Amino acid sequence: MKASNSATNGLIRGSRLRAAAAALAWSSAGTVLAIGLAVPAQAQVSSSLRGKVTAEGGVSQVTAVNVDTGFTRTSTPGADGSYQFASLPPGTYRLEVTTPSGVRRTDEFRLAVAQNAVFDFDLAAPQVASAEGGEEIIITGGRIRSMQGGEVGTTISPRLIEQLPQNNRNFLAFADLAPGVQFITNGSDQSRLQGGAQNSNSVNIFIDGVGQKDYVLKNGITGQDSTQGNPFPQSAIAEYRVISSNYKAEFDQVSSVAITAVTKSGTNKFEGSGFVDFTNQDLRDPTPNEVLRPGATGKIRTRDLQFGGTLGGPIIKDMLHFFASYEGKRRLTPRTVTFPSALSSGRSLVPAALAANYGEFNEEFNENLYFGKLTFTPTDNDLFEVSGKYRDETGEQFNSGIAAYETRTLARVKEIRALGRWEHTAENWVNDFKVAYEDVTWNPRPATQANRNVYRIRIPNPANPAQFLDGNVIETGGGTNFQDKGQKGWQISNDFTYTGLEGHTIKAGVKAKWVTLNSLQLNGFNPVFRYFSPLGSTTLNTTTPYQMSFQALAGGFTDAQLRSKNFQLGLYIQDDWDVTDRLTVNLGLRWDYEETPAFLNYVHSAAQVAAVSPANYPNLTGANYNINDYISTGNEREAFTGAFQPRVGFNYKLDEAGRFAVFGGFGRSYDRTQFDFIQQELAQGSAAGRTFNFIVPGDTVNVCTPSATCIPYNPVYQTEAGRAALIAGLPAGAGRELRFIKNDLKTPYSDQYSIGLRGDFGLLNAEIGYSHVESRDGFVYMLGNRRPGGLFFPATGNPDAPFGFPPSPFGSIIIGDNGLETNADTGFIKLIKRYTAASPWSIDATYTYTKANENRQFGEVFSLDYSRIEEYPFRPSAGVRSHRFVMAGTVDIPYGITLATKFQIASPVWLKRFVNTPGVGAPGTKDIVAIEANGNGDKWGYRQLDLSATKEFKLGFITDQTRVWFRIDIINLMNDRNYNGFNSTTGLRDPNNYNIDGPPRTVKVSTGFNF
Repeated sequence: MKASNSATNGLIRGSRLRAAAAALAWSSAGTVLAIGLAVPAQAQVSSSLRGKVTAEGGVSQVTAVNVDTGFTRTSTPGADGSYQFASLPPGTYRLEVTTPSGVRRTDEFRLAVAQNAVFDFDLAAPQVASAEGGEEIIITGGRIRSMQGGEVGTTISPRLIEQLPQNNRNFLAFADLAPGVQFITNGSDQSRLQGGAQNSNSVNIFIDGVGQKDYVLKNGITGQDSTQGNPFPQSAIAEYRVISSNYKAEFDQVSSVAITAVTKSGTNKFEGSGFVDFTNQDLRDPTPNEVLRPGATGKIRTRDLQFGGTLGGPIIKDMLHFFASYEGKRRLTPRTVTFPSALSSGRSLVPAALAANYGEFNEEFNENLYFGKLTFTPTDNDLFEVSGKYRDETGEQFNSGIAAYETRTLARVKEIRALGRWEHTAENWVNDFKVAYEDVTWNPRPATQANRNVYRIRIPNPANPAQFLDGNVIETGGGTNFQDKGQKGWQISNDFTYTGLEGHTIKAGVKAKWVTLNSLQLNGFNPVFRYFSPLGSTTLNTTTPYQMSFQALAGGFTDAQLRSKNFQLGLYIQDDWDVTDRLTVNLGLRWDYEETPAFLNYVHSAAQVAAVSPANYPNLTGANYNINDYISTGNEREAFTGAFQPRVGFNYKLDEAGRFAVFGGFGRSYDRTQFDFIQQELAQGSAAGRTFNFIVPGDTVNVCTPSATCIPYNPVYQTEAGRAALIAGLPAGAGRELRFIKNDLKTPYSDQYSIGLRGDFGLLNAEIGYSHVESRDGFVYMLGNRRPGGLFFPATGNPDAPFGFPPSPFGSIIIGDNGLETNADTGFIKLIKRYTAASPWSIDATYTYTKANENRQFGEVFSLDYSRIEEYPFRPSAGVRSHRFVMAGTVDIPYGITLATKFQIASPVWLKRFVNTPGVGAPGTKDIVAIEANGNGDKWGYRQLDLSATKEFKLGFITDQTRVWFRIDIINLMNDRNYNGFNSTTGLRDPNNYNIDGPPRTVKVSTGFNF
């Protein structure tokens, strides 16, 4: 129990920091208003438009009108005819220009999400054509130019979202068209987004300007940890932009990929849609598990049904609009429980009752996604938006392997998000105020309440009787995973843009957030008993286990729940500066701050501190770390205040027309340390894992030295009361792991550099570039145990980690610190051909070469093989394929048919393994070797070609725009088997592993309507 004075000190320290941060926020906002600087800033969601109008007699007013909603903004041009709109919602616009001789109107053009567009035109040009009423129509739609600055990324248009083939209706599936970005679906149909060599927890997605960051779990955005579900209804996403590096200062809590998406809004027309997607086992090829695995019986029943609809329109024309969307998903996915083929000669040991668990099964998943939005523009200067999302999903988590169906986990995700926004526009400034709320719960739990049993055998090797084979053959009983994690809280933010100084646009913002993080993690919810059948056994040992592990709750189930009421503050200021007619420079600075009271005010118990003291554990004397740097009394820890993030970009036009431009930039971006890492230190005091080894007569393999945690087996330990009595009779903390996190923990960040050349050829855009991203201060857990004299490795012999030297009576010491690092050098070529009515086809293609390395296995937080993270060698990243090519295309062909395709091909993954060099007994006697896998028998490790064809039919009722459509998608047309199990020594596919990434060839049929 933490002392009261420590809590008081923590509260006083926190309140002072919050007060100072709030004062700094208001001071910065006031400075922005007083200084004013200013070319339109590219907002996270809103677009900007600027340019120059040349007209005889001058221009008195330029007005931008959204043709679908009537949304209107007006700008008074400068003396030279220059105009600018700092914040416009993405959409289709016309520009109305008022001159002394009347009104002239441009042709319609479209602004994409987060586009910083430039549009110059001359009313005296001969391209003007006469129109009714004396007005003149300027044909200008193709002359919109985009000023992207130094960022690297791409925009996913509405056409791509609607037409490209896909299997899962996850709108993020097309983000991999951006350089350095991967959208990965694993063998369990769970998807994640990844940028460069960094893990998925470093991404962030901004929907309508609000970050969806998951502060607790791993996959970057809320709700996406270990799920087949989607984060947002795809039918509610209008379009989005993917930025893989060098974003502006307004982007926070991200160090790799930032995605900014805008949702659909209602228009002045009542519009709606509906769809149904369907596929099952009759519409797909079998998986390798269903036909190649020994004992396979053919295809298993599957079903993938997705359905939904949208409705939007005016409540008051040109003023008040609504939009609503729903999407549902019902899936059955095949899973296989199989005897390991490598141990096939031991199959006879398994009794019939246990062997009945082998076979084919289905994993079920259901999801419901709702979204609603109201848009209100009472004046030409004000825009109000209110929106909300509700996500509800249930399902099973059950991977193919040796675990019986009864061991499956039931998963539950519930998410509520709400947003209120007011944007006010004046003559030379725009203010955007937002209030957001979120409530997210992720709750996997065992489907069966029973002890877990793991059965292991050792048998002669048929290929060499002098050797043996050893491995687990079946797991039965209950699952072990019970977790209840999430976040809940409020956010207030304000972004202010000033355009009153020629050649400058300044944008400054402040965001404050109060969010409660919660975590309940019981990985030993059902106790695990491990059984071993030695050489010569005639039947499986199911009576006497050699080991038992479980989680002991110190204060009961409720007390095991951990909560932290976090406070976050973010400030930024950025200036987009037209230095000359050709050079634009983007200058920005961001600062972020976060308090995590559960970490800052944590106090290690007296028993934990005593266990690692010199008197009790002299092994730490002479160790290469100081345990006192990790012990907290509630006063040593301070929130990190060094998250200053300069961000600079530039764009230089090489020719007068701006068809060719050099771009580049540098930026630092801080992320967050997942609460899931931090809570493990706290959880050891409330839900400690315990492991006991049993003395089994006749077992010469699993031998332990009699002690408090090495005891004779008693069947009473199969009961909860028996385990409680066992713990009560032992010294406090016996067998319990110790966790310590360094007191001066820093926040992970990345430094990003880019340089490149862009070419604009009308409808065709090309880009070639290079980026370098290095991430630092990633969180890592290391082994704190030491041998006598402070040694990690033994003086002679194999360089084994000192797991057998824990502080009595506890288990191992695990220490948390900063230290994970990655580097990624990326060269890329990008080609985009835009779709228009006159040229009805499009191509988005990106080739990326990445040379990436890391000092730890990709995705691994625990680094227990060396004494310090600095001793791990840098090796090629296991999460990055060196070569990747992604291409998407659409084309309208005769008979009203639209064809679309997406093709992906990539080189193999990198594999790693440890190599021991015994006898030296110093760091370096272990090495890590990396080789490229060879998954498909050639140099390409992953390949998938998808196709779709859509046919529309006009209907003569409801509206003149009513359509019924039919569509067919063929996913993985060539039926490539992208195996994901490899031998780390040879690089070849493991012949006993038939799991693949992505689906086999699958036909999906769809139908729907639009009106």
